[in-house]
Amino acid sequence: MDRPTRPSPATAPRGSSPGPRPGGPPSRRGDAGAPRPSAAAVLDEAVRALAPENGANRLVQRIARGQAPRTVFTTFALEQHQVIAADRISFQHLARRADGDPPVADFFDLLAEGETRALARLAGLADACGLTAREITGYQPRPGCQAFPSYAARLALAAEPADAAIALTANFAAWGGYCATVRTALAEHYDFPEAARGFFTLFADPAPELAVAARAAVQQGIDTGQARPAMAHRYGQLLQAYEVMFWNSLGE
Repeated sequence: MDRPTRPSPATAPRGSSPGPRPGGPPSRRGDAGAPRPSAAAVLDEAVRALAPENGANRLVQRIARGQAPRTVFTTFALEQHQVIAADRISFQHLARRADGDPPVADFFDLLAEGETRALARLAGLADACGLTAREITGYQPRPGCQAFPSYAARLALAAEPADAAIALTANFAAWGGYCATVRTALAEHYDFPEAARGFFTLFADPAPELAVAARAAVQQGIDTGQARPAMAHRYGQLLQAYEVMFWNSLGE
């Protein structure tokens, strides 16, 4: 892995913008005159406040110790084929909803492109697990593993895109940490080749371009009054819960 509903470009005709507020362009100060927080501060606070509890992800802990069966990686690859397809559609829809706010739309376009790269990297893991195209297309997913993309689709339909950007950025911090742990374990405990670890490397390594895009998207939301961090945290709490559910469902 909550959004407020307000008159915004998401509810205006496509290609339109919210336009200036009465009295001139939006101020960087809140209604009470207090300075608005920066995007970096909002995102840092979301990552901190929404970080999962230690020990919540039982499967990744087992993988780190080499105690999880190799079959979980087969299931992971099968589930991720469906997660990626769903998330890419959700991100594309969020980009279309935000097309009146280019920094926000650019962020979600970047995420959608990332899903395409992720699918290509996933092929290395699927091959190492001996999966065939027929097995991938015929796989029946586990409900607990598909809760995250289902909720992401809900956010794509109803959440303020800037709030979705905050919630997803907090989730990516947790997801990236899990991927880093799994990448190391695949080499140290499971003897998977580098090609099989490429999917996890994609998310474990720093992504400066994405970080810049996230700050720009959230700053746009702050400056236009669309971002509501409290609502974003509500979305983020559920995304993090569904993230943990994904991993723990793999281990069942």
